[in-house]
Amino acid sequence: MSHPYLSNDPADIQRKLLDAIGISSVDEVFSDIPKQVRLAKSPSLPKPKSEAKVRREMERILSINVTSKDALSFLGGGVWGHHVPAAVDALAGRGEFLTSYTPYQPEISQGMLQSLFEYQSMMAELLEVDVVNSSLYDWASALGEAARMSARITRRNEFVVPHLLSPERLAVLKSYANPIGIRIKEVRQSLQTGQISLDALKEEISPQTAGLYVENPAYLGHLVHNVEVLAEIAHDAGSLFVVGVDPTSLGVLKPPGRYDADIVVGEGQPLGNYVNYGGPLLGIFACRNDPQLIRQMPGRLVGLTTTKDGEEQGYCMVLQTREQHIRREKATSNICTNHALSALRAAIYMALMGGEGFRRLGEHLFSITRYSTQLLSKVDGVKVPVFQGCHFKDFTVNFDGTGKKGIEVSKHLLERGILGGQPLGKDFPELGDTFLYSVTEMHSQGDVDALYEALKKIMEV
Repeated sequence: MSHPYLSNDPADIQRKLLDAIGISSVDEVFSDIPKQVRLAKSPSLPKPKSEAKVRREMERILSINVTSKDALSFLGGGVWGHHVPAAVDALAGRGEFLTSYTPYQPEISQGMLQSLFEYQSMMAELLEVDVVNSSLYDWASALGEAARMSARITRRNEFVVPHLLSPERLAVLKSYANPIGIRIKEVRQSLQTGQISLDALKEEISPQTAGLYVENPAYLGHLVHNVEVLAEIAHDAGSLFVVGVDPTSLGVLKPPGRYDADIVVGEGQPLGNYVNYGGPLLGIFACRNDPQLIRQMPGRLVGLTTTKDGEEQGYCMVLQTREQHIRREKATSNICTNHALSALRAAIYMALMGGEGFRRLGEHLFSITRYSTQLLSKVDGVKVPVFQGCHFKDFTVNFDGTGKKGIEVSKHLLERGILGGQPLGKDFPELGDTFLYSVTEMHSQGDVDALYEALKKIMEV
């Protein structure tokens, strides 16, 4: 019996299709796939169910998950639960934006092109750099592109990063770098302060170093104190200085453009985008105003122009260096699209916040982070934070002195309706039984108090 939704399912139609392309069976279509990796027989699937039954079953399965809406969450480290103003959903959800894909035809995509132009402009102001592209996939892919861009410009094949780097970012970076022969070198950081050792850095920097990458705030939440010195070391070696940032910090921290960053990358998810299941994210990518840098930038740029008489404005793509638009050997990247809707949401968020809003947000985040680290450090045996100095949003919690395993502590927290931090021991064994916790403006003082009380009771058992 043929399927009512598949028009080519009946046997007589299949026979006509096979005869037309000159094969005897559907299996021949897959003849180039080795037999050892093909299923010998059809998988055992359950019988079809009605739409209502399928929906009910899916909801049952999904209800097993514990989300940040079901529990008090202190997870962060790259994807954070920030407040999304209602206006972002209202505007980004309009059909003119929501159904737009990527604006290939400027004459019919003026609204989306203008939105991306505004995103670029506001992000450039926030970072205090000259040129921002209209987004990449996420922070990790932006870092990978920055390494490749650095190698193309300097014609060198080494890229130096701090060793206490997000394992996900590092894995993606290596996936971008290894196939074209870029060697990733890790420079050690102090286990007391988290700062990059200048002596160790000078040993790692070489005539083959294409770029030095630094994050501020760092992956583990601490601030880097000597970014100007790091920039100077990179430039003295003829390398590019690449900086990774959390944009929510830039209302209170010095933006990377002020300390001579050549390339800036980061994660735009906190700007009007939800956590969801870890995506979609928004890769920030920017550079200073240098023709060589701009020409080697991946992705694309949206520009503003006018008619000859200057009376009307128009928006268009002014730089598209991907392989679909130009000769493959001239392309800087094979990125096939951008996260246009996520960039739009970020543009709306930045416009709503303004400079004063970013300042107040940054001050609150510093305040709630400081309150959290000071309070949690009072729990017997717990070391918070592991590194000396100021932290922003993310901070480390070490359980080595408690007599309890951090993973067991996390299970007890979950029983109390609290999602604790993420374990770091597997990726950074030198940190011991340490977890990465995070707070945002979504956390109140009472939320932190609840975490403190829960930890204190767990330690008493």
